[in-house]
Amino acid sequence: MGRVFKLLLVFFVLILVSCTQVEDPLTGQKTLTLLPTEKEIEIGKKYIPYAINENEGLYPDKEVQEYIRRLGHNIARVAPRKVEYQFFIVNSKDVNAFALPGGPVFINRGLMLTLDNESELVGVLSHELGHINARHHARFLEKTYGLNLLLNVLAVATAESSYRNVVLQVAQVGAGLLQLKFSRDQENEADSLGVRFTYESGYDPRGIISVFNKFRSMEAKQRPPEWLLTHPLPDTRIKNVSELISTKFPNKLLLKRDSPEFVYIKQKIANTALSYDYLEKAKENIKNRDFRSAQKNLDTAISLYEENISAHTYKSFVCYQLKEYDCSYRHALNASKIDESYFLAKLLTGASLVKLNRSFEAIKQLEDAATLINSNPDLYYFLGVAYQNTGNRQKAIENFKFALSITDGNRGWESEAKERLNILSR
Repeated sequence: MGRVFKLLLVFFVLILVSCTQVEDPLTGQKTLTLLPTEKEIEIGKKYIPYAINENEGLYPDKEVQEYIRRLGHNIARVAPRKVEYQFFIVNSKDVNAFALPGGPVFINRGLMLTLDNESELVGVLSHELGHINARHHARFLEKTYGLNLLLNVLAVATAESSYRNVVLQVAQVGAGLLQLKFSRDQENEADSLGVRFTYESGYDPRGIISVFNKFRSMEAKQRPPEWLLTHPLPDTRIKNVSELISTKFPNKLLLKRDSPEFVYIKQKIANTALSYDYLEKAKENIKNRDFRSAQKNLDTAISLYEENISAHTYKSFVCYQLKEYDCSYRHALNASKIDESYFLAKLLTGASLVKLNRSFEAIKQLEDAATLINSNPDLYYFLGVAYQNTGNRQKAIENFKFALSITDGNRGWESEAKERLNILSR
């Protein structure tokens, strides 16, 4: 027992040594954390490209993006926690909003089309800022992964086999963050902070109640909004928020409910909705492997909204499937130019260039893609082919080995990669 006690004591001391003392901005009290604020911010930044990629790229209108940035920072001004807040609108049709550790906040195009006024949007943004200010993401990371793994995630991973575990950990943490479900207590805390931030930034906090009621109505009529899958909404939450507003945040004449700018921005997004409707039709065609019909729907989507980055990206994918590699390259390049932070567009650009025997150019595109997301096995497969084509045997071997070490086995290129690797290894 003495030996076990000593081991536990050493373990406890190591945990204490690993902890950093920080001031909780919500209470002003000193607290211990495994994940210092600067590391939390780093992790949040690292996963911005993952969030953008999972949600079909940034909405491609600078005026719309500037609006959400300006509005978000206006709310963040009253939040006690001072981190590197960033605000984005992404292309996904899902009715959802989410945040990452240390500051990034995302609103989906689908949610923007659902909201009726600016106070509703401010309520959603304030709720997400509530999660960040209460360090809910950081606590999830500390509890689930521990400091060593999180520091590995922040390390620079390359296609060397010794980094396989790091890359897998990067993907693991990203999946956890993008599908994170908060506890009931955490949701209640984010609600309270969201109401407070909404009110202190000059908006009517009852906007968040109308958003909750919208979500509940949608849940009853159709598939639940994506937001409800990660932010469960029992009746008690609506009741608690209503009571909080009525008792602590009295109505004021100058509280804002809407603005001409919100109306203008929402109309801009609504004006492109038909283009995205054709995109959704094309996605159904792709599921059924009806690529010619998908092409037609994507051409219509692009003709209706030339900047529809998602339509260009899917058009690139469809052309690639049909072995029309010039077409694939052209649309992937268009998408990359519209949004340089969209990983899938860069991956398709590189893949198309490989097929066009432009391997030196492909390597440049694929290495750029790796700076955004470095845990995608397809990326390393195409790098392997490109390096093999350019005569760089060692790099080709490294990338093929690495691709095979992190693949799920269902990519379609595994047998070819093994064959290429056997040839190169002779």
